[in-house]
Amino acid sequence: MAKTVVIRAHGGPAVLEIEDRPVGEPGPGEIRIRQHACGLNYIDVYQRDGLYPMRLPHPLGMEAAGEVEAVGTGVTHLKPGDRAAYAAQPPGAYCEARVMPAAQVCPLPGEVEFETGAAMMLKGLTVEYLFHRTVPLKAGDTVLFHAAAGGVGLIACQWARSEGIRLIGTAGSADKCALAKAHGADACIDYRDTDWPKQVRALTDGRGVDVVMDSVGAATFAGSLDCLRPLGMMISFGNASGKVPPFDIATLAAKGSLQITRPTLFTHIAAHERCQEMARHLFDKVLSGAVRIRIDQRFPLDAVAEAHRVLEARRTTGSTVLLP
Repeated sequence: MAKTVVIRAHGGPAVLEIEDRPVGEPGPGEIRIRQHACGLNYIDVYQRDGLYPMRLPHPLGMEAAGEVEAVGTGVTHLKPGDRAAYAAQPPGAYCEARVMPAAQVCPLPGEVEFETGAAMMLKGLTVEYLFHRTVPLKAGDTVLFHAAAGGVGLIACQWARSEGIRLIGTAGSADKCALAKAHGADACIDYRDTDWPKQVRALTDGRGVDVVMDSVGAATFAGSLDCLRPLGMMISFGNASGKVPPFDIATLAAKGSLQITRPTLFTHIAAHERCQEMARHLFDKVLSGAVRIRIDQRFPLDAVAEAHRVLEARRTTGSTVLLP
């Protein structure tokens, strides 16, 4: 039996329940993993509140790190006793142990602690695809990154610095802006200032940025388009403030033949080899010291509802982990 967080209805943090569930043995292509730490992400909130509906009841959570206890037939990249970490479907990472598909579970280098592994996979792999697989970026390019002091944002600040890319961040307070700059942002704007698009233009001498990376959604979408140079790329990869409302696609032409995409991590990691390659790239960044994973909040698994409340209230910085 393993302690597991499940939801039986969509709603607020109060719908999160903890129950003991049988774990069982892995079938073909599966592993059983004993988890040491679980990551907390906004996608967990979207699934809990019904923005991303699930067939209920269903366990929650998308990333964790731990030790492989058993492997099913056909699994060759992992063996019992291996350290491992993942960001993967299906949801169910908020638990002490689970059986799950093995393809997106990655060997975790011995130098990376379990808490770090759990805090870095979904966020770090997201940054990897944003900077390397969505639009060509090179040293000297300029990126606007919203929520730059969050878990994804602090990794992005460091990643951009390591690649010679200028990153202009936004965040919700002066302290958070200072944190983003300390992690590599060239500049950071408090988005509570209603003139933040004007500030972005001023920071780029009126030209605009090459790419916007936006996980905030409704609150920042329109302003983000005003920050782009002609032919620039808008990457919308989250909805922390709510879904982007429908808009007139002709707006993209009027603002300079802009491009827009709405990618997901799980499309990028669907192929086993690509997922493992992306993870190795992430691990290399961390092991080289170019990227440090900052964990600012730790909660016992039993306090998962409070962890969700703190995340939604935007009272977090860096990454958050749940400890079974």
